[in-house]
Amino acid sequence: MDLSMRWLADYVDCKCDIKKFCDEMTLSGSKVECYGEEGDYLSNVVVGHVLDIVPHPNSDHMFICQIDVGESEPVQIVTGAQNVKKGDYVPAAKHKSTVLHEGKQVKITKGKLRGEASNGMLCSLDELGLSVHDFPYAIEDGIFILGDDCDKTVGKDIREAIGFDDKIVEFEITSNRPDCLSVTGLAREAAATFNVPVNIKEPTFKGVDGDINEIMSVEIHNPKLCPRYMAGYVKNVKIGPSPRWMRERLRASGVRPINNFVDITNYVMLEYGQPMHAFDLRYVSGAKINIRNAKAGEKITTLDGQERELSEEMLVIADAEKPVAVAGVMGGEYSGIMDDTTAVVFESACFDGASVRTTAKKLGMRTDASARFEKGLDAENPYPALMRAFELVELLGCGEVVKTYIDCDKSDKERKGVTYDPAWINGFLGTDIPEAEMTEYLTRLNFEIKEGKAYAPYYRIDIECKSDLAEEVARLYGYNKIPDTIIRGVAEAKLTRKQRFDRTVTNAMVGMGVNEITTFSFISPKYFDKIRLPENSPLRNTVVISNPLGEDTSVMRTTILPSVLEVMARNYSLRNAECCAFELGNEYLPVDGEVLPTEPERLGVGIYDTAGKIDFYTIKGMVEELLDKCGAPAYDVARPGEDSAFGEAAAFHPGRSAVIIIDGKEIAIFGELHPETLENYGIGCRAYAAKVNIPELMELCAEQKTYKPLPKFPATTRDLSLICDDELPAAVIEKTIRGAAGDILESVSLFDIYKGQQIEAGKKSISYSLTLRSHEGTLTDEQADKTMEKVLKALKEAGAELRM
Repeated sequence: MDLSMRWLADYVDCKCDIKKFCDEMTLSGSKVECYGEEGDYLSNVVVGHVLDIVPHPNSDHMFICQIDVGESEPVQIVTGAQNVKKGDYVPAAKHKSTVLHEGKQVKITKGKLRGEASNGMLCSLDELGLSVHDFPYAIEDGIFILGDDCDKTVGKDIREAIGFDDKIVEFEITSNRPDCLSVTGLAREAAATFNVPVNIKEPTFKGVDGDINEIMSVEIHNPKLCPRYMAGYVKNVKIGPSPRWMRERLRASGVRPINNFVDITNYVMLEYGQPMHAFDLRYVSGAKINIRNAKAGEKITTLDGQERELSEEMLVIADAEKPVAVAGVMGGEYSGIMDDTTAVVFESACFDGASVRTTAKKLGMRTDASARFEKGLDAENPYPALMRAFELVELLGCGEVVKTYIDCDKSDKERKGVTYDPAWINGFLGTDIPEAEMTEYLTRLNFEIKEGKAYAPYYRIDIECKSDLAEEVARLYGYNKIPDTIIRGVAEAKLTRKQRFDRTVTNAMVGMGVNEITTFSFISPKYFDKIRLPENSPLRNTVVISNPLGEDTSVMRTTILPSVLEVMARNYSLRNAECCAFELGNEYLPVDGEVLPTEPERLGVGIYDTAGKIDFYTIKGMVEELLDKCGAPAYDVARPGEDSAFGEAAAFHPGRSAVIIIDGKEIAIFGELHPETLENYGIGCRAYAAKVNIPELMELCAEQKTYKPLPKFPATTRDLSLICDDELPAAVIEKTIRGAAGDILESVSLFDIYKGQQIEAGKKSISYSLTLRSHEGTLTDEQADKTMEKVLKALKEAGAELRM
């Protein structure tokens, strides 16, 4: 719903700027989508007065104009338009102005046309973003000559001069508030929101003598689908353009002005939210209107020129012979107003919303009228709408309104109140609003409070129960003022330990720049061969799918590794220079004697880089970082043995892979993929992978981190350079150092490995830096030396000696 702020001002003064208006209306329940101003794409375009116009000396179809634009000197502008003459007032786009051209904003600058200076441009309606519907006296393919309905003050901004500067607010109206699909409805909401009076006058008209019943008749054949139908008669009709103020308001609301009678029906629809239709009485056969269901096979040509076949459940407006309109949707081809129309019948009716929606959908039509009817309009609305239409006819002087009108009203007039219980409302909202304040809010919304019940105004069809009243109170009280409370009867929602741990794992991997993937849990048995899984591996015992889509998806996976490698292979085949992916998913391991398999959660990681920027230590660092983020206890790094718990070990390079061991359990495996594995997947560079057993890791990790105070005493560092067999793992050496040094060792780090000259064949030099610190006092050299002696003794027993 587009709302003209100029139109709204006729009914209510909100006493605020447009931004505050939008904010407050949204907070009170009428959501504002956006707001803007008409013609905001125009700049530096003003009213110009043509002082003189002479033919262009170098062109037979151009003219040189001297234009007064309110500056000290006239501006010379060259134009090719043939309809400009001396004394005209025109839109003049000055140097460095912006206008529209073919719907796009363009900048106008001074220049020369056929050797003559032109310091701007004279504008047509199209260049202003308007059409002849907005100014019917203008010509479509010439310069817009301002008429008497425009402000001709020279130099004035053209938007202000022609009334093209209205502010427009776009509302998103919910389906339960059809009353807000109108200016008066939003005016009531604004008045209640800002607690200011609203000025909606009851429409009145004088009329002329005559009895409409002698001219025409109306009969409702299906009161369930049409509870009320009103008809009014206007004679001596004069068809012509509407006045500028009406055209402006229609345009601002997104409706194209057509002629005075069509504009009146559209104006009333926008103002009161009540769709109306105007029939030319000449085309109503027998001067009789029947509101009935369509007959099987009956057809109608609608106003858009399309012939449509009707079905029996559709409601139509028919004359004595044929349908002349689809009720609540669109009129028939000959039901509209023509230039020679002399007698008009106004229709103002209430149709069943569900019926209108079904009919519009089946016919493939959705109009402004159907959009309103399908939400459900009250049967009281047709009366003020028809009265307003009569009032406008007399205001515009376009016909004589017959005083009498037809009102076939078969609607339910019983007012149904809702129990008004302030204590219940406070309990429902979790507030402590005084009863008097609640009553004031509801009264502000035109509710009537009496005998313990609240009666909604006729246009509020959405009020059905106590919670609806509570909502009305809440939105005027202010949603932001209602205190936070825990919903009664609902358990306090918390993440489980597993959910928290999964989030920790996911955040750790994403934090390292790894992309999360999700793959199918069903795979092909051929995948086991691709990862070099031994023939006797328990992982080849799978859950077979009874009705697979194909062999490639015929078994449930028992290892997540092939799923990750498939993604890596696909990225490599697409020539992606690098891939870094992880999946947190389930494996499906059959259990003897059980129908269903176990579904342990696993983390699979895969990385490659064709530029060779990653290596074994990259994947090792990722796994160690993950363990640190998860709060894992001390662990060992070892080569996977033949009896490794990870059956996928054969997929890795035997000399460039490792397992993580915690409390004697293998928790993870990682390393470089075996060359044969890479060949099977078509990956032409070194690639690395890892698999982590998530449930087992979670059991060993501390959920809460223990606080350690900052050290009070200084540390001392010692470096060790050792000689050992090349086969002795660095992890074993580090574990030996930690075990011998005890609590006094704060950290140990490897900083150098050397093989080559001066080092015996089959040996390596490995260097560590040790940080020693006591938490009881300053560490003495004697204490540090004794610790280093214990370390060297333990290292010698492990096969590493001090390098001399």
